[in-house]
Amino acid sequence: MENAIMVVAALIGAGLAIGLAAVGASIGNGLVTSKFIEGLTRQPEAKNVLFINTLISVGLIEAVPIIAAVIAIVLLYANPLIK
Repeated sequence: MENAIMVVAALIGAGLAIGLAAVGASIGNGLVTSKFIEGLTRQPEAKNVLFINTLISVGLIEAVPIIAAVIAIVLLYANPLIK
């Protein structure tokens, strides 16, 4: 019975980790993109600098769901509490 509870808890935790990371990354990417477009309309001559900074920011934001996926995989397959 204890093992079943731990498996269910691991499944719920993995689902929440992936779901919340995806939502957070989506919101972050939307904010970065909107600020890029806003900056581009205010200063079109700074397009290259803004674009490079936007790509770096989006790349760093996208690292969060990847880390969450690794944590979810560890919860599911390498959990020491599940025997």
